[in-house]
Amino acid sequence: MRRFFRYVLMTMVLVVVGLMSALTSMRIAIHGRETSIPNFAKLSIPEAERLAMSNGLAVAIEGQFYSADVPEGRIVSQVPDPGTRVRRGWRVRLAQSLGPQRVVIPDVIGQSPRAAELNVRQRGLELGTVAEVHLPDTPTQEIIAQTPSPFAQGVQSPKVSVLLAAEPGPQEFVMPNFVGRPLAEATARIEQAGFKLAQVSSATTPPPPTTSSVAPVPSVTPSPNNSIVIPTTVTHQTPAAGQKVTSDVPIELEVNRLP
Repeated sequence: MRRFFRYVLMTMVLVVVGLMSALTSMRIAIHGRETSIPNFAKLSIPEAERLAMSNGLAVAIEGQFYSADVPEGRIVSQVPDPGTRVRRGWRVRLAQSLGPQRVVIPDVIGQSPRAAELNVRQRGLELGTVAEVHLPDTPTQEIIAQTPSPFAQGVQSPKVSVLLAAEPGPQEFVMPNFVGRPLAEATARIEQAGFKLAQVSSATTPPPPTTSSVAPVPSVTPSPNNSIVIPTTVTHQTPAAGQKVTSDVPIELEVNRLP
């Protein structure tokens, strides 16, 4: 019996040692595939590429910025930061310095997007983001604001972003709720608002059950020409109530008609 316990104890020790060895090997393998991001600041492009290759990394030049401290053509910023641990083969994004700002930011306010693009490119700049806004009483397709402002100094990016006055879109309305209203009232409101009633479909609603042996007679309303008008109520509408619609959107109604 003592020999059996000794055998079991030795087996457990060997299993624990094996697990620890496996964990250590995995840790070494994982960390062996990692590397630390070096500092690329103020290096030339060829120097940055050689440094990245020696650390098992790749580089990509993504962007150019003005800098009064970093000479033109050198690396001015990087992502990730130096010292970051990454996998080998990681691509480091670098930005190149354009040196100090030597161009004047042009005034493109009041110009068309095409004229503004030609204006900034002639100065070695780029047209950045072109945003649009709808403003009343403003000439359309005309630039009303820009960033950086005209003749700005100490800018970072060689891009000029502009805000363009766009053509006004169709006026939108909030769809009212016609469900539960008589068809005649809903139709009148739709026509008065200038909308288009495209289709009216109907579904027959059976009379409610009654305990009396005599079926109830539905109420009817005489029209001016003494004809009988069957009462109808809107049960469904498209578009639904609360949706934003324009005046050219067709409206469909579904009503319940008493048999």
